Amino acid sequence: QVQLVESGGGLVQAGGSLRLSCAASGRTCSVYAMGWFRQAPGKEREFVACISRSGISRSADSVKGRFTISRDNANNTVWLQMNSLKPDDTAVYYCAADPRGRWLPDRQVEYDYWGQGTQVTVSS
Repeated sequence: QVQLVESGGGLVQAGGSLRLSCAASGRTCSVYAMGWFRQAPGKEREFVACISRSGISRSADSVKGRFTISRDNANNTVWLQMNSLKPDDTAVYYCAADPRGRWLPDRQVEYDYWGQGTQVTVSS
């Protein structure tokens, strides 16, 4: 089992920045890709970004150029740096881990482990 704990959410004005962290514990040696998803009120959970163990990443078109995902394998941590935030970025952000070695997974079903989520609210 792998446990994931997110932190770093909060309230920020449009144009501001936040950095989310996700700390993994447990059988972290089994974790390959790590990802971030988000769910806004009344909407389905959607892919934000993911990163492989080697540091290769991909992100959704809606956040490209504004959000950056990174990870530290030695400390089992992944971050999501969010810049130029917009009100549309308001959502609960979830960290996820894939233990099956898929290449840059961007679908929820490809992730076995999930954090509890952290709220990000962007005011206009």
